[in-house]
Amino acid sequence: MSQRQVLQVFEQYQKARTQFVQMVAELATRPQNIETLQNAGVMSLLRTLLLDVVPTIQQTAALALGRLANYNDDLAEAVVKCDILPQLVYSLAEQNRFYKKAAAFVLRAVGKHSPQLAQAIVDCGALDTLVICLEDFDPGVKEAAAWALRYIARHNAELSQAVVDAGAVPLLVLCIQEPEIALKRIAASALSDIAKHSPELAQTVVDAGAVAHLAQMILNPDAKLKHQILSALSQVSKHSVDLAEMVVEAEIFPVVLTCLKDKDEYVKKNASTLIREIAKHTPELSQLVVNAGGVAAVIDCIGSCKGNTRLPGIMMLGYVAAHSENLAMAVIISKGVPQLSVCLSEEPEDHIKAAAAWALGQIGRHTPEHARAVAVTNALPVLLSLYMSTESSEDLQVKSKKAIKNILQKCTYLPALEPFLYDAPPNILKHVVGQFSKVLPHDSKARRLFVTSGGLKKVQEIKAEPGSLLQEYINSINNCYPEEIVSKFFPELQVCALFRKFMRTP
Repeated sequence: MSQRQVLQVFEQYQKARTQFVQMVAELATRPQNIETLQNAGVMSLLRTLLLDVVPTIQQTAALALGRLANYNDDLAEAVVKCDILPQLVYSLAEQNRFYKKAAAFVLRAVGKHSPQLAQAIVDCGALDTLVICLEDFDPGVKEAAAWALRYIARHNAELSQAVVDAGAVPLLVLCIQEPEIALKRIAASALSDIAKHSPELAQTVVDAGAVAHLAQMILNPDAKLKHQILSALSQVSKHSVDLAEMVVEAEIFPVVLTCLKDKDEYVKKNASTLIREIAKHTPELSQLVVNAGGVAAVIDCIGSCKGNTRLPGIMMLGYVAAHSENLAMAVIISKGVPQLSVCLSEEPEDHIKAAAAWALGQIGRHTPEHARAVAVTNALPVLLSLYMSTESSEDLQVKSKKAIKNILQKCTYLPALEPFLYDAPPNILKHVVGQFSKVLPHDSKARRLFVTSGGLKKVQEIKAEPGSLLQEYINSINNCYPEEIVSKFFPELQVCALFRKFMRTP
């Protein structure tokens, strides 16, 4: 054979390898092919091709492995069991930018599934190499490395700490300052996933100077970047008063309030979450939010969206109201109660209804004025129906009951209480009758209306245990009236006649 014929054999072999790996990478994009590829032993074949002398074959083999590992945790585990990770990590430090991106994609695809698989990546020494990739000249390599680090860090505090110990945080902070939007997004997301686990990890993010840079980008026109930035600031703020104050000191108010009007639902939700995480800590931080116009802005946001986008805003109003009666009054003045009542009635999801019930309870528990503001929106009957419904979740029933109790114990607005005499179960009825026993002795007009509306008659029909608190309340109500009105209560017409006679007596 001539030299050309010999070389042609090698060329054909290379061409066949190239065609094979390209076809596998293409087949791996379709879920219906995955099981067949796995059963055909594709993992071991791709492992061999990772060491191929042709760079494009190596890169395409890594891409195919990443697509397979990305599909489910069984295939990701197969990558680990085939000892592919050490090979990838070694090559990650040595190969060109195309291979680095493909190798980082494999690590990302493996690490995303579970803490155990992410730990396998850490154990093979990948973190140091990935951190070095964050310093690469090519933005695509930085982005691929940031994705992999994010998927490792997001699982738990231990894995996040490993990412921190590898020196990733300062480099991620540099990445959010790069011009490429995609790199900014994933760097902000990685910082968010590191900060979320503990105050110590959040402090590490703060110490690296991330907060100031993140705060400056709140008004970036890119919606995906905005919701990652807001998420990162939320994860820092949630842990402690000190961390929340550091975020506030970055001058996020009133700039962040504009995000509540954004077209993107995720931006709205994350902006509400950030404000909630700040307001929940102290009355002072809540007052700062109120002074910045945050309560009114959140209420408008709740009114402009539906479903889970509303949830953090609903909770934020509850946290603000819980701190003090003045802050609860700020929610009332900003017309927060009608909006919460709408959420309670209209939202189909129980967890959102439960949040609205809790928030209304926090507003109404302070004074009779607060309780009346909730009662006049007709929220109490809705809360009662949710509490009594067998279709309500346990959490919704508990929060509805607690809210009813909180509001009733302060409510002196009797027209809102009277329907409860007819519909409330005994454990709620006790609180309703108790409120009547407090108000009626001091209000002659209310006593008159209580008889003519049939309320007094209904109280006589209540079966109370002798000596119980409920019986004491009933006795207190009866003592507000002459004996003949109470003892000759039936028939009802006779009672009304007696009552009119009593009212004419000087």
